[in-house]
Amino acid sequence: MLIELVDWLTSQFGDIKGAGLFHYITFRAGIAAILSLTISMIFGGRIIRFLGRLQVGETVRELGLAGEKQKEGTPTMGGVIIIMAIIIPCLLVGRLDNVYIVLLIISTIWMATIGFIDDYIKVFLKNKQGLRGHFKVLGQVGLGLLIALAMILSDRIVVRLDVEEAGELGYTEIVGDTILIENAANPMLPAEEKGDYKANLTNVPFLKGNRLDYAWLLPFGHQKDSRWVWLLFVPLVIFVVTAVSNAANLTDGLDGLATGVSGIIGATLGIFAYVSGNAIAANYLNILHLPGTGELLVFSACFVGACLGFLWYNANPAQVFMGDTGSLTLGGIIAAMSILLRKELLIPILCGIFLVENLSVVLQVAYFKYTKRKYGEGRRIFLMSPLHHHYQKKGYSEVKIVIRFWIIGILLAVFTMITLKIR
Repeated sequence: MLIELVDWLTSQFGDIKGAGLFHYITFRAGIAAILSLTISMIFGGRIIRFLGRLQVGETVRELGLAGEKQKEGTPTMGGVIIIMAIIIPCLLVGRLDNVYIVLLIISTIWMATIGFIDDYIKVFLKNKQGLRGHFKVLGQVGLGLLIALAMILSDRIVVRLDVEEAGELGYTEIVGDTILIENAANPMLPAEEKGDYKANLTNVPFLKGNRLDYAWLLPFGHQKDSRWVWLLFVPLVIFVVTAVSNAANLTDGLDGLATGVSGIIGATLGIFAYVSGNAIAANYLNILHLPGTGELLVFSACFVGACLGFLWYNANPAQVFMGDTGSLTLGGIIAAMSILLRKELLIPILCGIFLVENLSVVLQVAYFKYTKRKYGEGRRIFLMSPLHHHYQKKGYSEVKIVIRFWIIGILLAVFTMITLKIR
């Protein structure tokens, strides 16, 4: 919004001193992070007091965990702090004509609505089950379908490729005009001809060229596959959105755990956004050059700032819990951003904490049912699931578990980045 205002003022009154700074993504990302932190820290306390007056407190089940009684009555639904700290700065300093920014704003509001309804039913209607599972999944499927269709149909979501390379891959339709880009490695060499294409490509580590064409996974010739690739891509996107948002929800069981891990993942995706939108960096790292995705650095800055600002109140001992309003939203944003940046196949590594937490629940339930059917008595793999509760049962302090999970999250984020050079 501000950049559009600055551009209008410049067109009306000529050059304005310092106005050019708003055209630098890194400058606007810095402003976005500061605004996000400030909003969450200043208004967070007021929102927590408001939730307390509404008696929007957490109800704790008897699970035999250390410190669980102290959490009872702590205000929940604090995810509204995160959402406000993401949306407001993004509207102010982001380019609202950028399709990637628009899709992520929609994703944030979409998942926040589902989470808010779930929390509202639990807290105000006193129904501990919350929103019925099939309605929640239906909402997640709807968002996945929206993102997938936008990726397939929008002419503004493209990959910039060498014309020769695009021809080898079977892409013949150029979106927009063919452009000339100066050879970054050696300015003395002639310019390379490049164009924007609707491509089915995604980045994947360990393969030559660091890329995969989804059409290769279908059992037809490439030209036919390009028309039918949606049969594979749409279900994949729906699965990613549903799985990551639910996994983030499961991870939100200790003070600061989901918030910190999400912030680490968001910062990593911000780096990917910047290099993917930059021709020189994308060429050096041999990743897909995605025009326009650099703007997602601004959204990522809002996301990370919101997580850090919420952590001010959510760190142990927590003054507020995010509830499903926050956890489902964080997971949905991470999934949407990964897909838009064509890094969805890196999610098992980047979101390794979410993956392990989710798997611990699946394995625990499956093994319990299997042993009950076979031996007449259910047995467990873990002392308790999700995994963070297993370590609580083993006597680890909540702070130690959270910090160690953060450290592992950082290691996974670094490994995710270096995988792009392993091929």
